[in-house]
Amino acid sequence: MSPQYTKTVMEHFTNPHNVGEIPDADGIGEVGNPVCGDLMYIYIKVKDDILTDVKFKTFGCGAAIATSSMVTDLARGKTLDEGLKITRKDVADNLGGLPPQKMHCSNLAADGLHEAIHDYLRKQGREPPLPPGAKKEHEEDDHCVVDVDSPIHIEDTVPKP
Repeated sequence: MSPQYTKTVMEHFTNPHNVGEIPDADGIGEVGNPVCGDLMYIYIKVKDDILTDVKFKTFGCGAAIATSSMVTDLARGKTLDEGLKITRKDVADNLGGLPPQKMHCSNLAADGLHEAIHDYLRKQGREPPLPPGAKKEHEEDDHCVVDVDSPIHIEDTVPKP
């Protein structure tokens, strides 16, 4: 059974926006999904922290092409911070939804945009933001500290089947 696509998905698949490569891109995001074989590149041009141009190249299914096209439309003209706030759900919602088995394609598009922005920030000597809920190295939980004074008891008998 083939997935059911919305009219918006079909429009972006048959007439994708912002296709191509930016030869002198300020940031490039490369993401792939080994499960389905999709590979996506997102190229960004930035001026004064505004995404002035966003293009893509995708090797994948129709949903991957549609989500790539949509994420470029959503990101153009946005600030870097606004671009980082574009979620996987935003991409899928703006396409009018995707079949459940194709939702991973919207993940690729948003992740590719975020990777391109992170690449740009690293090139600028700026630290990319951590994903929501992530902790910096010095903020690691200490729940796994080993007490060297307490011996560890290891069972020396093997349970019989």
